[in-house]
Amino acid sequence: MTEEQAAALRRLAAARERSQSALLRDALDALLGDDERARRVARAREVIGAFRSGSADTSERHDEVLDEAFAQ
Repeated sequence: MTEEQAAALRRLAAARERSQSALLRDALDALLGDDERARRVARAREVIGAFRSGSADTSERHDEVLDEAFAQ
């Protein structure tokens, strides 16, 4: 950590009335959470186009298709 970062962390901790350690834990949690979100998004994107409905106009009739699917 640079001196500037350490000073900014001290100021932020004082302003928020929290410990520097607590702020660092929060920052680490946010960083790790963003990484998990990125993995979930990537996993979801892998299945795009992997399934076929058998109908060429599903994107145009999506409301009707969903109504039919939930009615079953």
